Amino acid sequence: MIEKVKKSILRLAGAIQAGKIYSEEHPMFLELTEKTYTILKEILNEKKEIVIGILNEELAWENEIFFDISKKIKPLVLYLQEKEIERIYFHQAMKKEELIKFISILTASKEETQIDIQKALALHGIKNIKTGKIRTVFQDKEQIKKPENFMKRYDNSLESFPNVIDRILNMEEIDYLNLKFNILNLIENFMGNYQELLNLIPIKEKYLVTFAHLLNVSILSMYISSKFGLPQDDVMDIGIAALFHDIGKIYISKEIIKKKSKLAKDEFAQMKDHSVLGAHILLEQLDSLGALPAVVAFEHHLHFDLKGYPKVSFPMKPHIASLIVSMCDVYDALAQRRTYKKDYPPIRIYKLMMKGKGRQFDPELIEKFFKIMGIWPIGTVVSLTDTRIAVVREENEQDLFCPVVEVIFPLEKRELIDLEETKADLKIKNALNPFGDGKKYLELI
Repeated sequence: MIEKVKKSILRLAGAIQAGKIYSEEHPMFLELTEKTYTILKEILNEKKEIVIGILNEELAWENEIFFDISKKIKPLVLYLQEKEIERIYFHQAMKKEELIKFISILTASKEETQIDIQKALALHGIKNIKTGKIRTVFQDKEQIKKPENFMKRYDNSLESFPNVIDRILNMEEIDYLNLKFNILNLIENFMGNYQELLNLIPIKEKYLVTFAHLLNVSILSMYISSKFGLPQDDVMDIGIAALFHDIGKIYISKEIIKKKSKLAKDEFAQMKDHSVLGAHILLEQLDSLGALPAVVAFEHHLHFDLKGYPKVSFPMKPHIASLIVSMCDVYDALAQRRTYKKDYPPIRIYKLMMKGKGRQFDPELIEKFFKIMGIWPIGTVVSLTDTRIAVVREENEQDLFCPVVEVIFPLEKRELIDLEETKADLKIKNALNPFGDGKKYLELI
C-alpha cells in the first residue's frame, strides 16, 4: 500500500506539472491525469479516503513520512505550501472529472483566481477532494469570534451585497461565481452566529437597514436549512434566494419604506406588490440565478395556508425554501426591532410566531425552527430569577424554556447550569436588550 501511495503522489506531481503547462484538453495533461486517477482509485478501492499531508516540507501519509520522494518533487511541495495547502483529501467517491478540475484550479494563475482553493472546489461542485491545513482551527475560530473581527467581516459582507442588488435592479449581468463565493463566506463566518449579530452589530446608517435584514435572513435561512439536513448545495441556493427575497421592496419608493406613520391604502397596496415585482425582476436573471430566487420572492408572504399575498387562484404548496425564508424573514424583522429601542424580547417573538402555526407557517417546520433556535437563542444575555446574569450556551430540545446557561455576573459566581435540572428553583426571568440593559455584560460573554 505504501508503494502505491508513493506512486500516486509522483503521478499527481506529474499531472500538476502538466496542468501548469497545458490546457485541460491537451492530450499530455489528460494522459497524466488518467494515470493519476487510476492509481488513486486502486487505493480507494481498499480505503475510504487518502489524506496526503506536508510536514516541514516533507510529504506524509498516515504514520509514514516520505523523505525520498519529498526531495524528488520538492518544487511541488513548495508550490502547495505557497497555495497554503498542507493537506489534500481524496474520498472514495471521487470522479475523474473532479480530479481534472481540481488540478486545473490548483494550477490556475493568480490572475485567474483570487479565492481560496477549497472555496473554489466547492464553487465548482467538487465534493470528494478537499484541501486544508494540518494545524487545528481553534485559533481561527476564536479570532472570528472576537467582536472587532466579527464586526469587520460582517461590515465587509454588508458592503458587497448592495452592489449585486443594484446590478440586478439595473438588469445588468452579475458574476454568479463571485456571488456563490460570498455566500460561502457567510457560511464560513456567520452560520450559527445569528444571535451574535443581534448582540454586536447595530445598524447606524438607515439606508443599510434593509440590506442588513436581507443579509441576516440569508445567514439565518442557511443555518436553519443546514440544521434541517439539506445538502450544502441546497443550503447555498436557499441563501442566495433569501438574499434577494425582498428585492421588490427595494425597488419601491424609499419614502414609503421609511414612513413611520401608518401607510395609506394605496401605499400599503404598493408594499404588498413587492413580492410580485421582485419575482419579475429576478426572472430577468433566470440564466444566472436559476428559478429559486424568483419563486421565493413571489411566495415568501404567501403563507402556508395561501391566505397571505399575492393571491393565487389555484391550490399549491409553497416551496420549502419559501417556507424557510418566510420564518427567518419574520423572526429577523421582529428581532431587529431592538435596534430601534422597541424591545421584542425572545419570548414574545416565540409567542407571536407560534400564533401563526398552521396558518402563516408550516406547523412541522415552525416547531423544528424553535427546537433549533430555542426561545432564547444561544448567545442571548438573560437575567435569572436569583438576579444573576447569564448567557445561553446550549438549547434543550425537550424543554425550550430550560436551556443550558453560563452565569457571567457576578464574576465570582460563574458556573454552567442546566436549567432543566433546576427549573423548580431557578429559571430565566427575562432577556436583556444588547443595546440597553444587556450591553454592559457583552464583554463578559
